[in-house]
Amino acid sequence: MRLTINGEAREFPGPLNVDSLLRALEIDPRRVAFERNLEIVPKSSYPATVLADGDRVEIVHFIGGGSGPATAEALAGNDDPLVVAGRIFRSRLIVGTGKYRDFEQTRAAVEAAGSDVVTVAVRRVNISEPGQPMLSDYLSPRTYTYLPNTAGCYTADEAVRTLRLAREAGGWTLVKLEVLGDKRTLYPDMMETLKAAKSLVDDGFDVMVYCTDDPLFARKLEDVGCAAIMPLAAPIGSGLGIQNPINIRLIIEAARVPVIVDAGVGTASDAAIAMELGCDGVLMNTAIAEARDPIRMAHAMRLAVEAGRAAYLAGRMPKKRYADPSSPLSGLI
Repeated sequence: MRLTINGEAREFPGPLNVDSLLRALEIDPRRVAFERNLEIVPKSSYPATVLADGDRVEIVHFIGGGSGPATAEALAGNDDPLVVAGRIFRSRLIVGTGKYRDFEQTRAAVEAAGSDVVTVAVRRVNISEPGQPMLSDYLSPRTYTYLPNTAGCYTADEAVRTLRLAREAGGWTLVKLEVLGDKRTLYPDMMETLKAAKSLVDDGFDVMVYCTDDPLFARKLEDVGCAAIMPLAAPIGSGLGIQNPINIRLIIEAARVPVIVDAGVGTASDAAIAMELGCDGVLMNTAIAEARDPIRMAHAMRLAVEAGRAAYLAGRMPKKRYADPSSPLSGLI
């Protein structure tokens, strides 16, 4: 029997069902999603799904690129949690898991950031080395909420397919949608993003959506049922910081769901500015992973997000055109 698995032609003695194929490849069926000829095979159907000569198979898992919400014990003393689609998180800092030196550094950075939620990419299993370490060996899904994303997708159909595989692999329905329109800028294609968002919401997903800083498109995405709006601060991985604070503020003022700045943060002051504008959270990856000391930068970002949120809630003093002495003038010597 000849099968094409993750783009690679392989031959096996037949007959084979999905269970026996995964055993032959030494792949744990609990940690992957299985697709046969572009159709997802539910885990419950593995024993009954008989493969045929010529089938095209995709086996995917999560790599660096959300158990559930934080427990009541973990939230004790936190009267200002982040709430997304009914899920409660103690931290307002979401971090990516790509670009790190290794999984051990990823784990240390996520711990230093104090994050509850980590983004993960859905990629093919390396069928030549199925026993190699996986992200879940270092960041347990029982401790962190995995947020599957659609990094690298350029059409709505690609993004929807990817997230359906993510749901099959791990059962996650809280997802991050991004549909890119240009490989040079990695700006989102908003028409394809809107199309994908509607399909995913109709299919029962809670969609956190990466988008431009256009207030009108942000409203359209919320109207189709997105659970969080995630406007870019600047191009992905640029580190330029918030380039259009006016539009970000307009999105915040109109939104009825959380607004989380996604992409473009470079240093701690950028994160603080986002939070001082009134954002509900910040998502970042490169700013931490490509810092000279990622662990220290992760800790700095945690403090910046906390400080920015506190400053926003405190309410800044009004800006004035002229000086205003802080000491009383009466009783001067």
